Amino acid sequence: MPSEVRRKTRAAAPGGALDSVLPVVGWAGGAFLGAVLVFGGVVKALDPQAFVKLVEIEGLDFLLPAVVVTAVALALEMGLGSALILGLRRVWVLGPSALLVAFFLFLTGRAYYRDLRGIATEDEAGCGCFGNLVERTPAEAFWQDLALMVPALALAFLGRRAAGGAPWIRLAVVGTLTVGLLAFARAAPDLPLDNLATRLKPDLTIDEICSGDGDSRLCLSTVVPELEEGEHWLVIADLDEDLGKAVDGLNQHVFAGGRMWVLSSATPDENRAFFWSYGPAFEIREAPPTFLSPLYRTLPRSFRVEDGVVVETVSGLPPEP
Repeated sequence: MPSEVRRKTRAAAPGGALDSVLPVVGWAGGAFLGAVLVFGGVVKALDPQAFVKLVEIEGLDFLLPAVVVTAVALALEMGLGSALILGLRRVWVLGPSALLVAFFLFLTGRAYYRDLRGIATEDEAGCGCFGNLVERTPAEAFWQDLALMVPALALAFLGRRAAGGAPWIRLAVVGTLTVGLLAFARAAPDLPLDNLATRLKPDLTIDEICSGDGDSRLCLSTVVPELEEGEHWLVIADLDEDLGKAVDGLNQHVFAGGRMWVLSSATPDENRAFFWSYGPAFEIREAPPTFLSPLYRTLPRSFRVEDGVVVETVSGLPPEP
């Protein structure tokens, strides 16, 4: 009886109430950080090839091949993120999570610094932990990552309780989710996920398909203003031999009275060489890689526009007229 009274007294005391709230706050902070990490991992897994390119651009493949670095990064994000969501706030989870957050902030902070100094290259993007699908400027990437992850990480350390033994069931769930994400990333390029994994999908207007900000913002309505009226097929492609072999089929759209355009980041010299080599009846419009890259996972990718609205997307070349 006296022990029961003491327990009730402690619960009624201010410190006792705080002791009961802190674990909930700590779990909420950890779960939020975990959700951010899991979301970032899933978004990258939708288009692992773009993530591999980002690893190469950032110079993170100095010890291991970019593909291996990509797999390790995805495993860390899913593993640590799902562990935090499941309430695993042990030192061996929070410590690597803090290092991962610091590493993300280093990358976005470096891109932000280069952007402020005007020394950022065209290929550098402030995608942070959300992959290529979410467009953010270097400043937005740094400050948003800082605001999203650092407070949640700090809260995750609150209300931790000593626990003995290993939580085998939760660890098994974490391992299953991690292996599942890696398997999904391996299969993703062959799955019909382009509308989900890119910024190009049906029902978008050509004024909504844009990249950049401020004076450097570029939209599809600027690249091909003719799309405002009528029906058009557009193909995003490299001006290479494979596209050259497809020129006759693409020309049939033009000969049948349709409108056909090819979007490419090729230089004017490459454009002229392609024209004289293959004789396309369609027009090629140049657009920078920063504009085109978020619109595809693999090349070529085609889409149909009617009166300024995307109505259909195709992985590969458009169907014959």
